[in-house]
Amino acid sequence: MNTLFDKIWDKHVVQIVEDGPTQLYIDRLYCHEVTSPQAFAGMRERGLKIFRPDQIFCMPDHNIPTHDQDKPIEDPIGKRQVDTLDKNCAEFGVTEFKMNSKDNGIIHVVGPEKGLSLPGMTIVCGDSHTSTHGAMGAVAFGIGTSEVEMVMASQCILQSKPKSMRININGKLKKGVTAKDVALYLMAQISTSGATGYFVEYAGDVVKDMSMEGRLTLCNLSIEMGARGGFVAPDETTFEYIKGREYAPKGEEWDKAVEEWKKLKSGDDAVFDRELNYDAADIEPRVTYGTNPGMGIGINDTIPTLDEIDAEGQASFKKSLNYMGFKPGEKILGHKIDYVFLGACTNGRIEDFRAFASIVKGHQKAEGVTAWLVPGSWLVDKQIREEGIDKIVEAAGFEIRQPGCSACLAMNDDKIPAGKYSVSTSNRNFEGRQGPGSRTILASPLVAAASAITGKLTDPREFM
Repeated sequence: MNTLFDKIWDKHVVQIVEDGPTQLYIDRLYCHEVTSPQAFAGMRERGLKIFRPDQIFCMPDHNIPTHDQDKPIEDPIGKRQVDTLDKNCAEFGVTEFKMNSKDNGIIHVVGPEKGLSLPGMTIVCGDSHTSTHGAMGAVAFGIGTSEVEMVMASQCILQSKPKSMRININGKLKKGVTAKDVALYLMAQISTSGATGYFVEYAGDVVKDMSMEGRLTLCNLSIEMGARGGFVAPDETTFEYIKGREYAPKGEEWDKAVEEWKKLKSGDDAVFDRELNYDAADIEPRVTYGTNPGMGIGINDTIPTLDEIDAEGQASFKKSLNYMGFKPGEKILGHKIDYVFLGACTNGRIEDFRAFASIVKGHQKAEGVTAWLVPGSWLVDKQIREEGIDKIVEAAGFEIRQPGCSACLAMNDDKIPAGKYSVSTSNRNFEGRQGPGSRTILASPLVAAASAITGKLTDPREFM
């Protein structure tokens, strides 16, 4: 019996090139302002029209500021990229959710919440975190700019078929442990290259119990294990989330769609190229101490000592700790922090803001901590205000900024200064990722909230 990945992939095969890649049909292409200009330019140079414009959705997110969005963008590069996307979408007749419109936000947050990302689809975008959409039960992965052009021109892509992996996480998560902690735990176990060449299906009790927001976070981080993508078989949680959303099927079409979606699962006898099993009881709230997302520990644990690192990894381990200002064998719980960032396509959804508010309620932001709380979309912003979360966080000394990618990748005004420590709910902690010389500690919204009110790395369970 085929795996779910096989079922979706095989259904989208147009042709197989002998001793070469597969021509795969793509249901949905997302574009943002950073990786699309060259693709549009290529189309223009070749005198081509977009083959299926109705299946392409674009929005600016990486470069947009998270304040004063009604004013012109100050950064000339950012402004040019956003203006270019506007012009390209108008010229080629594709839908754009423009900056300042209620539809705008981070593309990997908006796609699912609008019902554009649906079970059984193939979804691509010129962005590595496209794996996020796998939470909907779709095969979703990032592609390069030349491939973006290929999809624009033909609605197809040439791809080699990845191997399949299933990761089962069974049991029940402990108090204070979130989907983000599960993902950081998996990366530390598998390493940041351990899933290279695979497409991962997440399964087991923990995944079944996760909300859609949790699954979106988990799938978002698949790429950080080296995987081509990651996904979750659709179930009642998925259908409940999609129902009634703007682009979701309606009426009789909805009933038909759900009947089809219910068939999207791996068979009981499905054989995976690799299968891994983990126990929820082993997972604690986690933080990273290094410069890749796999360099993480339970918040109460100590950084590994040199003799715990294999010989060939020692040089990079030492370089990483040197950059971060940490020492082998050191405990980082209680370490002073300077910035807190809640947001990104990893943790910028309503559930993440609810979690943050649940910790800071009745407390005050620590003096000396700069906090950026950035919704992943204008819909999330609306939910925050409808639920009164803005009042809770404002009373604690925080402010809600305007939607965008923000401090995830320092392509806009939100940059962490050199040498400063940032507790970030984003997805990457590479050197300079949040600004030249910045030091990033990846964590969940709960850890970020607890650290924001104490001014140091804090176990959120102290406040639960």
